[in-house]
Parts: sequence; C-alpha cells; structure tokens
Amino acid sequence: MDKNLYAEHIATLQRRYDDILEACGFDTLNVFSGAPKVQFLDDNYYPFKVNPQFKALVPVTDNPHSWVIYRRGQKPKLLFYRPVDFWHYVPPAPQTYWSDFYDIELIASPADAQQFLSAEGAAFLGEADGLDGWPLGTPNPEALLARLHWARAYKTPYELACLRQANRIAVKAHRAAEAAFREGASEFEINLAYLQAAAQGENRMPYGNIIALNEHAAILHYTHLSEQRLPESERRTFLIDAGADCNGYCADITRTYAYRDGEFADLVAAMDEKQQELVAGLKPGLPYPDLHRECHQKVGELLNRFGVIKTSADNAVESGLTGTFMPHGLGHFLGLQVHDVGGHQAGPEGGVTPPPAQYPFLRTTRTIEENQVFTIEPGLYFIDSLLAELKDSELAKEVNWSKVDALRPFGGVRIEDNAIVGADGVENITRDCYAED
Repeated sequence: MDKNLYAEHIATLQRRYDDILEACGFDTLNVFSGAPKVQFLDDNYYPFKVNPQFKALVPVTDNPHSWVIYRRGQKPKLLFYRPVDFWHYVPPAPQTYWSDFYDIELIASPADAQQFLSAEGAAFLGEADGLDGWPLGTPNPEALLARLHWARAYKTPYELACLRQANRIAVKAHRAAEAAFREGASEFEINLAYLQAAAQGENRMPYGNIIALNEHAAILHYTHLSEQRLPESERRTFLIDAGADCNGYCADITRTYAYRDGEFADLVAAMDEKQQELVAGLKPGLPYPDLHRECHQKVGELLNRFGVIKTSADNAVESGLTGTFMPHGLGHFLGLQVHDVGGHQAGPEGGVTPPPAQYPFLRTTRTIEENQVFTIEPGLYFIDSLLAELKDSELAKEVNWSKVDALRPFGGVRIEDNAIVGADGVENITRDCYAED
C-alpha cells in the first residue's frame, strides 16, 4: 500500500480524533486490540478477532494484547505485543508502510502495557475482561463511540484503496468458486477453492462464507457446507456470498448461478439488471430507505414478469407481498466491518433513526452522502417457512402456487456489489474488478 496515501489517511484520522476527543471532554484514548478467549472446559482458544476500534487506528488485525494510546495532538503510540513464545507464531516488529507514523513500543507480556497507560482524562475502547485494576479511563463512553461511528461512514482515499483491493481478492476467489461449481464440487470443496484462490483462511474472512447449492440458496446465512457432491442431473443453483480482507477492510460480494439454461437462469439475469439499476440509484441526498423501497418495486416487477404473482408490482409492494420473497434489507455500510457501524444513527451525537416498520431488517437509514461505501444486494427467494405463512394469509390468492413450486427447488437468487458514492457518480468497485480480468 502506498505510504503517501497512508500519510494522508492518518493525518485525517488525527484531525478527526482530536475534534471528537475535545468535544467529548477527553485528552487520551486507550484502545485495546483484545485478548484471545479460552473455549469452555478446554485449553484451546476461539479464533481471535481484533477490536474494530483498534484496527480503525492501525492496520494490525491479528495481534492480541496490543494497544493504541492516542493523546490529542500527539503521534499515536502503538504497544505491539511480542512475547517470548515457542508455542505460537510471534509477529515481527512492524517495519512497513505505516510504521513510521506511530511511536512503537514492543511489550513482552500483557502486563507490560500498564506502565504506558493512564486513566487521567482518558477513555477506554475495548473489552476489559482480565484488565481489572488497570488504569484504563472511562470505558466505552457512548457519546464518544457515537461520534466515532458516525465519522467512519466517510472513507479516506486510503480506505477506498483497501476496499478496492479486498474486492480484487474476492472477485478472483469468486471466479474459482464458480469454476468448482461447474465441475461438480460439493459446497465444502467450493469453499476450499474459494479460500485457496483468495489466499486467506477462514479466520481472516470478514464473515462465514455462504456457499449454497440448490434449496440451500433460500437460507439467507447458510454456512453448513455439505460435503455431498450432487450428480449432474441434480445440479440447479449456486449462490455464493463471500468476501475478503485487505488491511482490515472488507469485501462483501454475492453471485448466483444457474447450472443450465432455463427459466431460473433468466430470473438470475433479470435480477442482475435490476441490481445494477439500484447501484446507479446511489445518489447523494437520497435517504437510503427510499432506495430500499425502489428495490421492492423491482422485486415485484420480477415476480409479476415470471408469473409468481398475479397482481401488479405496485399492489405487491403496497400489500407487503414482496416481503415474503425478499425479507432482508437492500444493503448496508461497508468498511472495517462487513456490516459497518452507524447505519441507523440520526446524527454524530447519537440517536437512532429506526428502519421503516414494514422493513425491520434494513441496516441503513442514513441519507446517502459522498465517500460512503454501500453494498447493494437485492434478492428473491422461495423460503419454506415464509411461504407457509403466506399460504395461510389473505394474500395467498395473489400467488401462482404452481410457479412457486416449480421454482422452489432453486432456492433463490441474490446479487451483491460494493459501491463508492462519489460527487459525480457511483463507482461499482465489484464490477470494475470483474472487468479487470
């Protein structure tokens, strides 16, 4: 990654953090990377996941017991954990594009950090388990967190570069996964192909990969990974929702494939067109829920066009009928976390703008602004439990149930891209990465 780009990024962060600390009445921020957790009744550890507030300040994602001490107006101090340990990997002292921007102290034991910490005028961000009696400061103050979360929606050029690279890695892996599907691989084998192409392990993935064949595509967060290979006659659908990591920033991409030509393949192609129209609708000044409502209109149009419903798209949206077939939100903020923070915030001081009552799972209610990054992921599914409820409702008469039964074995379709909102248009970084090959 370019050092000059990072220099601009850390300068922006310092201005941002200085202003936020002053507004909240603090001089110092003590941010803990986190500590590994031992599994219950065992001596093995759960996979370590870094505190996102830590990696927001320094691109270190895999080193527990480390700290960033940020004092207003000063160079950040990084306490980098390097124990003497022959059981586990010990990372080298940082010597990379970002290390010159920190005052780095190497600590050999977790307790060594205490000599550098002060609670006076300080706030603490992180999990405090095992830190009883340490000079941490005020733990996780809500007003400070609200301002930090609000600010994270506005990405710096360095952050955008990381998100683009995460997409490049993920697109390469998505191509490998599709090839494995076409060759008849199992869900488990497809996942292995994905991880190998990404050159990232499961613990580094931003979320559990969704690798779903046939009816499993109707399970929104399906991560079971069956080892069973399907005979060619039974291969119908492949839905993959999987990402990648670059310096702690996430990609989040979904594609759906039909194994052979036919009505479901036509539905996938039609959804792909609608999805690109929705990406183009990401315009500064538009409330994100308005784009979500437009998504339901487009889903209604597809349901009508393919004969799944007998009523118009307008009526299907008004009655809530489309919600059976698309129960999740259109998308979300993307950044250091796959569902990045601040999506429901009313302002930098806090407060919540809840999603509309008819769309309770919408993760973003903010107004779209420049330099924000979103996922756009419309879907259309045939989910047994939701269809059973629909069949018992007054809206059942609006559904062509023979068509539902014909499409039910395919599970569903979802298409998801990652997009940057610019002053002059939208940069669809996912499609751009596909076009690079």
